[in-house]
Amino acid sequence: MAQKNQCEKCKGLCCRYVALPIEKPTEKSDYEDIRWYLCHENITVFVEKGDWYINVKNKCRHLSPKDYRCLNYENRPNICRKYRHEDCDFVDGEYDYELHFTDDKQMEEYIKIKFDNNVREKGKLTKKKSKK
Repeated sequence: MAQKNQCEKCKGLCCRYVALPIEKPTEKSDYEDIRWYLCHENITVFVEKGDWYINVKNKCRHLSPKDYRCLNYENRPNICRKYRHEDCDFVDGEYDYELHFTDDKQMEEYIKIKFDNNVREKGKLTKKKSKK
């Protein structure tokens, strides 16, 4: 019953973006690359279960604007066929993102915190070693 009710309210949310895994950044230059992604419209980056993803907000060409049904249902890609009702974007609740960046300014701030704080800590450690 919940599935039927949920499908009746469907707006095709899962058909309005593409989320692709990206390599986990390790160096400042990797984070700068991600900041560049975020300078573009309709791009977000999120981390879920330790994995990094780029999210491109872009509607599937087969999504009906009238009733949000798939116009290519019989010939839909495997990823659509494997999509489970439990994973539906319409299910109540928040995404369980560890991190979610919606623009370049957020990433710039994250880079400052992540790397500038480390530089200061390394500087303190170096000074302590040189005193000995």
